[in-house]
Amino acid sequence: MSTSRPVIAIAGLGIESSTFSPARTQAPAFHPRRGADVLSGYPFLAPGAPLREAADWRGALVGKALPGGTVTAAAYAELSAELLDRLGSAGRIDGLWFDIHGAMTVEGLDDAEAQLLARIRQVIGPETVVSTSMDLHGNVSRELVHHSDLITCYRMAPHEDAMDTKERAARNLVDLLTNGAPRPVKAWIPVPVLLAGEQTSTRVEPARSVYAAVAEVEAADGVTDAAIWVGYAWADEPRNRAAVVVTGPSAPAVTAGAERLARGFWEARHAFGFVAPTGTLDDCLDEALASTARPWFISDTGDNPTAGGAGDVTWGLRHVLSRPEFKDSCGPTVVYASLPGPSAVEEAAKAGVGATVTVTAGAEVDDRHAGPLTLTGVVHAVQHGDRDAETEVVLRVGSVHVILTRLRKPYHHEHDFTALDLDPRTADVVLVKIGYLEPELFAMAADWKMALTPGGVDQDLTRLGHHRVRRPLFPFDPDMPDPDLTARVIAPSNDPLTGPDE
Repeated sequence: MSTSRPVIAIAGLGIESSTFSPARTQAPAFHPRRGADVLSGYPFLAPGAPLREAADWRGALVGKALPGGTVTAAAYAELSAELLDRLGSAGRIDGLWFDIHGAMTVEGLDDAEAQLLARIRQVIGPETVVSTSMDLHGNVSRELVHHSDLITCYRMAPHEDAMDTKERAARNLVDLLTNGAPRPVKAWIPVPVLLAGEQTSTRVEPARSVYAAVAEVEAADGVTDAAIWVGYAWADEPRNRAAVVVTGPSAPAVTAGAERLARGFWEARHAFGFVAPTGTLDDCLDEALASTARPWFISDTGDNPTAGGAGDVTWGLRHVLSRPEFKDSCGPTVVYASLPGPSAVEEAAKAGVGATVTVTAGAEVDDRHAGPLTLTGVVHAVQHGDRDAETEVVLRVGSVHVILTRLRKPYHHEHDFTALDLDPRTADVVLVKIGYLEPELFAMAADWKMALTPGGVDQDLTRLGHHRVRRPLFPFDPDMPDPDLTARVIAPSNDPLTGPDE
């Protein structure tokens, strides 16, 4: 280890990959940062920040993609090869901050993040200390814990603490390297539960209390960090399930803390429920139109691009446009976000604002539930240059303002709408391809309901067809016996890993 400031590299690839979506994710979707540009993505590593000054930080490659379909083998090969090459050229490093999501599926691979970290270990050596930061909807295998020395995840869903978690992972790494302490003890417990994020939001019970216990365990003497992963429900790999990891210098303390958190999660399994009322899309529309609360939000959940949906399922929009209430421009004002359609966007943008056009969009990737949708409407707005969508067009069809995009994009913020000359606050109904509402929309909504619609991230998990996950597993096996929730104490990363993955 360095006798002055520790040298720490930063690397990682992050995405949620739905194996139930026909979409495939290519390398450009990761928008990789390289070198010094990596550090610019973390406010706590800004020049002059205390944590920045505490170490010599060296960016390798960090790529983060919108959730989507399985990553192609070619994309993974390209990005991982460059990441490994950059780490190999970084010189001696004392630590690695491995910044990932934890739910990346790659063609032909299981447990892609653990495999990537094992390859990284071959480059940086067994003595380099690794701190891994993750989304709580990631998956934590025994191998991933083994190759990490510190590992943590978000404690809030929605992820309002994402940057706090990353800073904690970086700070814990600096502290360990600076203090010269031995590698932490790691207690890992797989919990055989697999639920959607919308069923485990920390906004409501029981997740609120389950996750409140994390800070209590972390505060115990002999514990450095504690974490609970819900896991990622829309992929079908053996590792997909909930997990608990507690790290620290004291084996008894991390063991007791991990077992407390694992029991708490398991015992709450039957109490987990959706974060909002649910119903069919027609149920949601009927309730919205009968209410005086405005704006009334509806989540079109089955094709949520921020959970891994293809984003171009037309089933929901087709259903909305078929409603007689919205046929006339004087009907209730509806905003629908969104539907990809590259050719439709090009044609509407060329026609310009105010033009009436007939275009066809959607179902280029996922046509299993409905085919491409032809719309005739007035071009309300055109916007170029978005990082995700590239070009956005608003087409008013009757009283429905449909946002069409060249590439799929999530709509989480008020400015996503106002930039398109839309005011969601004055709309009657806002339909968003999303699960739980992100904070800005949640604060804006006068009322809200989740429509259980079809798509690659269908909320009805039991009908998706998982067949590779480890069984028994709740809720697929609702009457399964209580599992073994004793802590598995995992050897330090510079020791061989032996024994079964349980």
